[in-house]
Amino acid sequence: MQTKLPFHVMAKPIGPICNLDCSYCFYLEKEELFEGKSNFRMDDDQLERYIQQYIEGQPANAPEISFAFQGGEPTLMGVAFFQKVIDLEKKYARSGVPIINALQTNATLLDDEWGVFLKKNDFLVGVSVDGPESIHDIHRYDKQGKGSFKDVMRGIEVLQKYKVDFNTLTVVHHDNADHAVEIYDFLKSIGSTFFQFIPIVEHDQILEAKNVQRPILPILQPDGKKIGVRSVHPDQWGQFLNNIFDRWLEKNDVGKIFVQHFDLMLGMVYGYPSSLCVHSETCGNAMALEHDGGLYSCDHYVSPEFHLGNIRDHTIAEMTESPQQKKFGDDKRDTLPQYCKKCDYLKYCWGACPKDRILKTPDGEEGLAYLCEGYMAFYKHTIPTFEKMSTVLRLKRPASDYINVEKIVAEQERRMITQQALQSGKKVGRNDPCLCGSDKKFKQCCGRPA
Repeated sequence: MQTKLPFHVMAKPIGPICNLDCSYCFYLEKEELFEGKSNFRMDDDQLERYIQQYIEGQPANAPEISFAFQGGEPTLMGVAFFQKVIDLEKKYARSGVPIINALQTNATLLDDEWGVFLKKNDFLVGVSVDGPESIHDIHRYDKQGKGSFKDVMRGIEVLQKYKVDFNTLTVVHHDNADHAVEIYDFLKSIGSTFFQFIPIVEHDQILEAKNVQRPILPILQPDGKKIGVRSVHPDQWGQFLNNIFDRWLEKNDVGKIFVQHFDLMLGMVYGYPSSLCVHSETCGNAMALEHDGGLYSCDHYVSPEFHLGNIRDHTIAEMTESPQQKKFGDDKRDTLPQYCKKCDYLKYCWGACPKDRILKTPDGEEGLAYLCEGYMAFYKHTIPTFEKMSTVLRLKRPASDYINVEKIVAEQERRMITQQALQSGKKVGRNDPCLCGSDKKFKQCCGRPA
């Protein structure tokens, strides 16, 4: 069976097991799903089922097939496991359809063996790092409570040594959200050219799970809901994104540094649908596969009620197109409060991630995204610039030319006037006045190559 639309699976070959003990990690507590289980390694049979089903289940016209491995910490599986991945991908590959591999890691276990393997097999590596040492080590530490920054940087040096493509994923929380410029400059200094920023929102259900192992003092909201003290505040989130945006422009990094939220916004302003499920009208095409073959509706919904089945019993394509998963995806749109449906920014936000729809709207309706205020501030601040970038892209100019958009549009309009005049039969010499009325010679105006 093949699906009608492409689907994505985040595979967790070692489940929630990790060598770090980051305070805000929402996945470490998933060990409780597998009571009495000590071996969290995906076995060879499940790995082969996954590779085969994932490739064979994609739509017939899929231009490429992209695998993503996360955890926990996937490098705990060792290089030999990932060599099996490569061998199985080759075994089941479709003729003429490229296969791409991505690995999200804390980078602390990377060494020369990993560097050689990752480079040889063209892995794109995502490195989790929250900023310079004083910021990163606030919440990202190992099992002994020691900061992980130095080990992360050693791993990044391995990637640089072997020229492995890597990007960065930075968690934005209450303690680093006010340091946007410092974080931007740091990520750029370590050689990252693609930044992902993930906001931390810890609320009732997440806090209840975390209280088992890592109790924290929650902040009570007016409606009685609990928000963890590590959570980024809505206004902080908006200001963080805006400060990153302003720094991006200030450093003339458009077209040089790529920020996931900015790529997303530019695409939507241009007219494309969201490339990220968080800001899509519906969701459901991005699932999570556990080490035991269990498939779940989403990485943030790995719990019994969102268990779709096991790849031993059903194919990934079957579960992707099951009524249960379709309802899960459609509920994002169908449960939006009226406040959101009337919002000017609906087409950019779509209520954000359903896991964070924990507030009431101003008129008392349930289902408002916790970060709504922040996203509104971001849209208000950035959309005018993204509209300029979209305009120059339509004129086949790079987005970095947005700063000259008025001049570029005017020149385009003049060229159109000249072209229409030439098509109507008018003649003009190289040294004659240009037909656009600019008072310049034709050769110095619309007669110049575009």
